Amino acid sequence: MDSSPEDCDWLLYPVEWFMFGTVVCSWTKIYFQRSELYILSAVLRAVMTLFLCSVSQGLTVQVEDMRIRATYSQRKRIPITEGFLEVKDGGKWRQICNEEWTEMNSRVICGMYGFPGVKRFNTRPYKLLAKRRKKNYWGFSVNCTGNEANLADCKLGREIELKGNSTCGQGMPVVVSCVPGRAFAPSVSTGFRKAYRVEVDSLALQQQPLVRLRGGAMIGEGRVEVLKNGEWGTVCDDNWNIRAATVVCRELGFGSAKEALTGARLGQGIGLVHMNEVECSGFEKSLTECYFNRDALGCSHEEDAAVRCNVPAMGFHTRLRLSGGRNPYEGRVEVLAEKNGTLAWGTVCSDNWGTMEAMVVCRQLGLGFASHAFQETWYWGGESSADTVVMSGVRCSGTELTLDQCLHHGKHIQCAKGGGRFSAGVSCTQTAPDLVLNAQVVEQTTYLEDRPMYALQCAQEENCLSSSADKADPTSYRRLLRFSSQIHNNGQSDFRPRAAHHSWIWHECHRHYHSMEVFTHYDLLSLNGTKVAEGHKASFCLEDSNCDEGIQKRYECANFGAQGITVGCWDTYRHDIDCQWIDITDIKPGDYIFQVVINPNYEVAESDYTNNVMKCRSRYDGQRIWMYNCRIGETFIS
Repeated sequence: MDSSPEDCDWLLYPVEWFMFGTVVCSWTKIYFQRSELYILSAVLRAVMTLFLCSVSQGLTVQVEDMRIRATYSQRKRIPITEGFLEVKDGGKWRQICNEEWTEMNSRVICGMYGFPGVKRFNTRPYKLLAKRRKKNYWGFSVNCTGNEANLADCKLGREIELKGNSTCGQGMPVVVSCVPGRAFAPSVSTGFRKAYRVEVDSLALQQQPLVRLRGGAMIGEGRVEVLKNGEWGTVCDDNWNIRAATVVCRELGFGSAKEALTGARLGQGIGLVHMNEVECSGFEKSLTECYFNRDALGCSHEEDAAVRCNVPAMGFHTRLRLSGGRNPYEGRVEVLAEKNGTLAWGTVCSDNWGTMEAMVVCRQLGLGFASHAFQETWYWGGESSADTVVMSGVRCSGTELTLDQCLHHGKHIQCAKGGGRFSAGVSCTQTAPDLVLNAQVVEQTTYLEDRPMYALQCAQEENCLSSSADKADPTSYRRLLRFSSQIHNNGQSDFRPRAAHHSWIWHECHRHYHSMEVFTHYDLLSLNGTKVAEGHKASFCLEDSNCDEGIQKRYECANFGAQGITVGCWDTYRHDIDCQWIDITDIKPGDYIFQVVINPNYEVAESDYTNNVMKCRSRYDGQRIWMYNCRIGETFIS
């Protein structure tokens, strides 16, 4: 059977698309020689054409790479928030025609680059630049709905007819302009504003964020927690998806979500599960605006939802490095600083160098949490050219994004130890423990005991009584506020004392070792926050008292065994052991705040220190004491 071009040109191109991957249907005439391969009935040809074209219209965007190409005047700005959008296809960078470009498309692009929103820009300089530049357009338009997490999720638009410099005659190359989150903005006033709600605490009206991330190793990741009635709670992972995760990320000043994590991948939270079966459109300003089921029955903290967000490329890692370590996760800390008009690498003074400073270093380098902070690094031979101390007096709160955001001496270096072997060092890890006190146990086990001084000699040696006990008559009594503490490890790695066996301190009176000299602080505060009584508990025995179902105990104090708390286990200090109290002998009746702080000196690195504090309201009438409304973390009690 002979086939003329008129019979076949409308058929052959879809067949070729199907076989070789051409991205759209086209009605371009392609002539071919007679062949039995293309002898098809008119009905079959029509069906195949309709099928192939309908499939092509549902294709998503597939390119090799993408970039925002800033103009010369903006290339030194960090982060780059505005410029021509270019995609790499066939090994070449190409522009996209803006004739059919929408704000929803720009929203997706900004999200991918770590920015929560889009802003308007002055088109005039870009039009002038576009006229002077040689253009190489990509052959298709793009259709995004605006709630996609990635350009690859957007639909491919129509084919653009490529006509050299005449392509996109009614338009110009696409330009995107993004709004950075406040943490990444050149100034606070130009940054994206989070969603806030006014909350009343015991002291004043405060703006509280509606959503926060906890337990993440990197910037822009963590377990999702929401604020409800003054109390933080978690989100159940039922129906948790990338769209809901993106709402969280944008709300917090990041871009779209890279991952929506389930199964408590970034650690278990505490308290209530506030949200279940969350469904978002993707355009909500806050996760709290999404539809959700308030009934979290059947949800446990093993199902806590988490996110990983796109964050801007700030180049933080280029101004800091670890040198001389056995692996990329450890070494002497070296910073790039200006010296005699040029940038040079130098060391950090280790005076007062601790876990918080190490945390910032590890986060800045994208290496996760700090494992240890070192004040001597003679065993790590860094480059001799970088031995000079260029940074001193570093004090970090732990929330900074970079080391130079911490307090430090600036150009006026003061380092009594000098550099060299006493330079600061760190080791980093991808996982960390997270200790949390069971507030309910404290509330339920509190009571008063009057105990004679002659029975408190060992406790007095360990400074577990108030200072007035030093002058007390041996036959007198001390009034002790006793309670049990149950400390859970909700993190992703075991909690281990920093000190090794050989450096544990032996206490002859109680006849046991202390692996951490101060493990917890117990304080009684006035309602204005003034300390009126205090106690502390040394870690004489860190062990797994009990564990969640299916988890084996690993640590036991007997026979000088290894100490620690396994993930999913807890250590219980019973109310009837020495020093598990506050001496309130000298306290007058009244209303107080009872506070417990775990790991108060940050001796051991944790993924979240904000939940190491528990506060309760307390009323003492001179004979009895009531403990109520105990809370964990930053929110407090009415």
